[in-house]
Amino acid sequence: MKRGAVEIRIGLGSCGIASGAEQVRDVLQRAGQVKTVGCNGMCHLEPLVQVVEPGGRVTFYSNVTVETARLLVRRHFRADYQSAAGYHPAPQSTKQKRIVLENCGEIDPLNIDDYLARDGYRALDRCRKQLSPEQVIAAIAESGLRGRGGAGFPTGRKWALGRAQADPIKYVVCNGDEGDPGAFMDRAVLESDPHRVLEGLAIAAYAIGAAEGYLYIRAEYPLAVRHVRAAIVQARARGYLESLHLEVREGAGAFVCGEETALIQSLEGKRGMPRLRPPYPVEQGFRGKPTIINNVETLACVPWIVRHGPEAFAAFGTPTSRGTKVFALAGKISRGGLVEVPMGVTIREVVEEIGGGIPNGRQFKAVQLGGPSGGCIPARLADTPIDYDALAQTGAIMGSGGLVVLDDRDCMVDIARFFLKFTQAESCGKCTFCRIGTKRMLEILDRLCEGNGRRDDLEKLETLADYVSRGSLCGLGQTAPNPVSTTLRYFRDEYEAHLHDKRCPAGRCPALIRYLVTDNCIGCTLCAQACPVGAIAYRPYQKHEVDEHLCTRCDMCRQVCQDDAIEVVVRGAGSQPAAASQAAPQK
Repeated sequence: MKRGAVEIRIGLGSCGIASGAEQVRDVLQRAGQVKTVGCNGMCHLEPLVQVVEPGGRVTFYSNVTVETARLLVRRHFRADYQSAAGYHPAPQSTKQKRIVLENCGEIDPLNIDDYLARDGYRALDRCRKQLSPEQVIAAIAESGLRGRGGAGFPTGRKWALGRAQADPIKYVVCNGDEGDPGAFMDRAVLESDPHRVLEGLAIAAYAIGAAEGYLYIRAEYPLAVRHVRAAIVQARARGYLESLHLEVREGAGAFVCGEETALIQSLEGKRGMPRLRPPYPVEQGFRGKPTIINNVETLACVPWIVRHGPEAFAAFGTPTSRGTKVFALAGKISRGGLVEVPMGVTIREVVEEIGGGIPNGRQFKAVQLGGPSGGCIPARLADTPIDYDALAQTGAIMGSGGLVVLDDRDCMVDIARFFLKFTQAESCGKCTFCRIGTKRMLEILDRLCEGNGRRDDLEKLETLADYVSRGSLCGLGQTAPNPVSTTLRYFRDEYEAHLHDKRCPAGRCPALIRYLVTDNCIGCTLCAQACPVGAIAYRPYQKHEVDEHLCTRCDMCRQVCQDDAIEVVVRGAGSQPAAASQAAPQK
């Protein structure tokens, strides 16, 4: 782990591995033993290397390659090498408060001793030796912790209901079935700090009197599954689980199984479909027994609350939304990755100060908050504080924490279509309103994006959204219309442009744009070589042309053009290519 007094850490979470961190690690290991850690949240800088020097000085090296890793070794292990040319320290934000993520990027997730060295399992030990189950539940209630999976139900109240059940057989379940597009909070925590989640689950089991628990993790997270299973083996061998039996169950990737009753069905080996409530899972859940289900982030908060006290957690946030929240920043953002902020910070602070704003000089247009069940909040409402009540007033929801940033090149009709297409495909089909209603809504959005909208389409969208929301059984159907409802509310002018003018103002909808080669073309043929369908003839040293009948609007020609000779022209009445000339259709 160390050579001399210098420690080298490299992130080997999914984002690091995908960026080539394993090859960088191999180079660093030649200088000495390297400590592998999980993702620390700065995914946009992977591969990310930390060098901890004597006295605790930490230097971050971002976007490290095999070649630059050799320079890094020379700088820290050779006295004759002083320059750090080519390296840039990773920016750190003072807006963040790391509670859930406090160990991520700091410990080896496969080494229980690393976790123990940072007060791991102290909270569980304190609960068993010093606190009664009722006192544990009271502390969680006093902290103000609410479920971080989206619904925001008070965790202490849920545990109290579970404790009150007379049945001697009870279960605790960790919901790791994270499926929102653009969300990766739970995955990162499970990969980087699995013992933290196990400790939270064990405390929940102690509080309600359960002897058996399950971690339901989607199979698309193989690294998380592997790390959690290894952590269970280690914790059991050290005696931290005592008589508590924990087991990992892999989900098959159905988004609806994030809903707790559908998750229970899947745990029991049945098709994942929601059921009517009541009875609630806390009364009749897994195998008909009282069951407490909490998501990964909720459970990861619990050990910190027990160690530091409920008042310390409640000191962060707002009166109705205590503590911190982890967000996955994605989309048109300079610094994408994971951030953890106190509840009550504004959307603008997250996007512009922590995320670094919109790249390439584009304008901040909106955020899609809460995943496919969330809503689009326009930039003019960016000073809205992030808490459950304030977001609900905008028509969005907190959700599990996905935050997708949109710029002025994004078409809000197409964004609504993208998320509705996801939820429509993920509908289990049990409810007529969800199964058929979302299908009819998607057909209308398809027509609008193709320039075939009908006079009453917007009114039909609003009516269907109301029916689907009120008539669906579970949270998937009840919130599926949110992206459509919020974009209609805040960006109705874009819908009307698609409907009346057959025009996409953002220049994103393929059927409503065309590609034009300007006089800047020098005949280099790069666009012709990149075109996958042969829509641009190969004519060296001549101005090229785009065959509209063959063009699929894939945007490859514009991306490879080095002379800014490709414009995207918006079709429709009175339209001009200006704002859309840099736009590309979303695929």
